[in-house]
Amino acid sequence: MVTNVTNFSRSGLYDWMAQRVSAVVLAAYFLFLLGYLLFSPGLTYADWHGLFSHTAMRIFSLLALVALSVHAWVGMWTISTDYLTPMALGKAATVVRFLFQAVCGIAMFAFFVWGVQILWGV
Repeated sequence: MVTNVTNFSRSGLYDWMAQRVSAVVLAAYFLFLLGYLLFSPGLTYADWHGLFSHTAMRIFSLLALVALSVHAWVGMWTISTDYLTPMALGKAATVVRFLFQAVCGIAMFAFFVWGVQILWGV
């Protein structure tokens, strides 16, 4: 069995499950925020700040950030392995795929750290 180092999951089933679970978390987060906006017609900055000052909301937001990172990684990894192939790119496919995945991974890590700083920073 050949394993790919850039795949965080162990098989296609785990990737599929990670995509579905992360999508459910992101949908729940989006629906909660949408509901909060709809049921708070005179929303002010103080209300919004108050919502995100609660530890539970910060944890929910962090969970959504982790889910977004997992969802994006599995999606980009799948795109790179499906479309950046030797048939499409020739002999340079392995290098191009690795560089693409490295750039995606670095960008997602930077966005994740930035999100954590926004959520838990001063």
